[in-house]
Amino acid sequence: MTDDTTQLFDRMADTYDTLEPWYVHLYERLDALLRTTLAPPRPGARALDAGCGTGFQTATLRALGWTVHGVDLSAGLLAVARRKWPSAPLACGDLETLPYRDAAFDAVACCGSTLSFVATPARTLAEIARVLRPGGRLVLECEHKWSLDLVWTVASALVGDPLGYGVTPKGAWRQVARPLREGFRLDYPAPLPDGGQAYMRLRTFTMAELGAMLTAAGFRVRRVAGIHAITNVLPSTLLHRERLARPLEGVYRGLCALDRALTASGAWWLANSLVVSATRELPSPARSLPGTRTPSPAA
Repeated sequence: MTDDTTQLFDRMADTYDTLEPWYVHLYERLDALLRTTLAPPRPGARALDAGCGTGFQTATLRALGWTVHGVDLSAGLLAVARRKWPSAPLACGDLETLPYRDAAFDAVACCGSTLSFVATPARTLAEIARVLRPGGRLVLECEHKWSLDLVWTVASALVGDPLGYGVTPKGAWRQVARPLREGFRLDYPAPLPDGGQAYMRLRTFTMAELGAMLTAAGFRVRRVAGIHAITNVLPSTLLHRERLARPLEGVYRGLCALDRALTASGAWWLANSLVVSATRELPSPARSLPGTRTPSPAA
């Protein structure tokens, strides 16, 4: 994550928990998948919320009975999380050099599109594998390349961007012209508390490249699900607002019901968010990566 992106998250910290309709559905589905995948823990089992932000997944993991640690690079988001969970061990740190000993955790949740904001996703996954014990479970959520929203993005770019994706025709062409198995980075619009808007660099992934990264880090993929698959018949920019107009709200509520059924069935092919459940099976190759260190325990 770049310094500029971290500073933007810091600026959004006080309003970060005020969820737009898009995120209400996303976090509801994530909560359900975490409960299905990571329950019940054995007594004393430790989980890491990697990229914990203000603590959405921390809350779910604690409710399931895990002893939860959290780490995030944004001091502003962590300050909000500490007000909500004063007793939780929360660390300010980079996911590419996690401040924990080897095999320190029984489970890791890396959600909220955290992997989509880091500079080197493969190194981040290797670090997560390092701190996860063999047999430990990972739940990973990140942005998917092949979604219906990509169609809306390209279509909007070609006619002057009336939907407000912030992508030019040249930028749209660079995205779709990449090899089919590769994701891309794009500028993601982020609303600011003063009513303004900034853009953060966000990485999308194909399941093929994400699976290859996970395998290289020592994970075995167990299940893949998708969130915001059918809801993407509406452009996401219409849903990134505080409140929806009544007719649109009714349509969106129906689409969310269909999307819940698709999520439960595991459908992910055109979903905006991929949710991957995996287990750590092989020794992590983290030490063989140039510049990777083994930190001392933070707790």
